[in-house]
Amino acid sequence: MSDDQQRDPSQDQSPSQGQSPAAPAPGPQPEPIRFFGTSWVDHDNGYALRRAGVAVGSLAAAVIGAYLLRFAYEGLEIGDVGPFLSISVVVLFAIASAIAFAKTWESFGRRPRPSSDEAALKGLKTIGFIGSLAAYFLRSLSEAPGEKLRRTEYERAVAEFSRRRSARTGNPAARRPKRKK
Repeated sequence: MSDDQQRDPSQDQSPSQGQSPAAPAPGPQPEPIRFFGTSWVDHDNGYALRRAGVAVGSLAAAVIGAYLLRFAYEGLEIGDVGPFLSISVVVLFAIASAIAFAKTWESFGRRPRPSSDEAALKGLKTIGFIGSLAAYFLRSLSEAPGEKLRRTEYERAVAEFSRRRSARTGNPAARRPKRKK
C-alpha cells in the first residue's frame, strides 16, 4: 500500500475542523443578479465598476451583432435574392428586436407569470437579440438590470420577517398550559 492509502483519515486536518461553518444569517437572503451577485444590496464589491462593465459589454455586443447582421444582409445582396426577401429580412429583425427590447425591459420591472408567453417568445427574443442587448445597456446606465424589482422584493421580505420576528414573545414550547377552571 502506498503512503496515501495507509494514512488515517482521523489525522487529516481540514480547515473546517474546529471551526463552526458560517451559518447563513437569519432572515431572507438577497437574490443574486447576473454579473452582480449580491453586491447590488449595499452597492459594494465593485458595484459601480461592474455596472460600467455591463453597460460597455452589452453595447459592444449589440454593435458587433449589428455588424454581423449587416454582413448577412450584404450576403443576401450578393446572392441577388431579390428585393422582397431582402426587405423581409430587415423588417423581421426590426420587429423581433423591438419585441425583444420591450419584453426584456418589462422583465426588469416584474416577474413573468407562470403561464406567460415567455417560453413562446424565446425564439423571437433570440432573433431580436440586439433589442435585448439595447435594453440591458440602457437599464445598466441607471441600475443593475433587475435591481429595482429584487430590491423591492427583498425589502418587503425583510420587513415581513422583522414584523413576524418582533411579534414573538418567547419560546412557545416553554409556555405552561392554561389551567382549566
